Amino acid sequence: MVINASLLNSSSPDPSDAVLNRPPWVTTTLGSFLIFTIVVDILGNLLVIFSVYRNKKLRNAGNIFVVSLAVADLVVAIYPYPLVLTSIFHNGWNLGNVHCQISGFVMGVSVIGSIFNITGIAINRYCYICHSLKYDKLYSDKNSVCYVMLIWALTVVAIVPNLFVGSLQYDPRIYSCTFEQSASSAYTIAVVFFHFILPIMIVTYCYLRIWILVIQVRRRVKPDNRPKLTPHDVRNFVTMFVVFVLFAVCWAPLNFIGLAVAIKPEVVVPLIPEWLFVASYFMAYFNSCLNAIVYGVLNQNFRREYKRIVVSVCTARIFFQDSSNDAGERLKSKPSPLMTNNNQVKVDSV
Repeated sequence: MVINASLLNSSSPDPSDAVLNRPPWVTTTLGSFLIFTIVVDILGNLLVIFSVYRNKKLRNAGNIFVVSLAVADLVVAIYPYPLVLTSIFHNGWNLGNVHCQISGFVMGVSVIGSIFNITGIAINRYCYICHSLKYDKLYSDKNSVCYVMLIWALTVVAIVPNLFVGSLQYDPRIYSCTFEQSASSAYTIAVVFFHFILPIMIVTYCYLRIWILVIQVRRRVKPDNRPKLTPHDVRNFVTMFVVFVLFAVCWAPLNFIGLAVAIKPEVVVPLIPEWLFVASYFMAYFNSCLNAIVYGVLNQNFRREYKRIVVSVCTARIFFQDSSNDAGERLKSKPSPLMTNNNQVKVDSV
């Protein structure tokens, strides 16, 4: 959850009234950083969505959550981030209170949607690797779509309380309309726990169980009752594990600043320098453009499809060719790992 630690003791009801006097290099640096984030966010997440759409090998239950996560990352680059960029170069909010409220709400939906989708991905990987016999039943196409819809329904439910506590306010330090939580320490603590700490705990449990199983399989411990794992499975798991780690690293500073301020505001507020708060916020913003890069670096199928999409765009064939139908690619592709009849373990070198 986006947490405004409220290091300012007062805030104006009119966002345009709040300005800061900063050296030009500060606004230039923040603006350039945000422009880079917006461009990579939009291009990268569109590549992810089109890759899954075009390539049949990528259209599976697990990647439904990947697409949902890409949408969550994409929406902030389309609406809230450009408004933040405008306020950076105008040294204040000049778009009115309505846009301020909407942008803060959309940003909250994106952040909570991201962590809930990451949690959904972790549970999906856990079921696929640790409970493979039940996976096809649990994650049929219909069920997977229902899970994604449930994630977004829970996201909206999680955001709605902010509309009743008046927490969407402009913070001039970060040039953003965001969630002001200082009015209620109890609410801030609940937000950090349910929107960050609890999902992180669930994801950590899922990935810890997967790591244990992978180690057991590689060491051939109890091979009679362990599922088959291939290097492809392990690489996919590592990819999503990296996505989780990057999210946790990028968002942890901001959440823990908000938590510390909520617990002991009179002690913590004077100890937190403005640069640390701003850096933690923009590091959190930066996370929205990282996932597509991770897929391209660590997942061979996504990397190949990225290249094909770029070529297709250059040759105006993006909507007229399904790269997954290439005969040569079918010959090179490997079948999905399946459970053998006797449930025997076979592990390739990883």
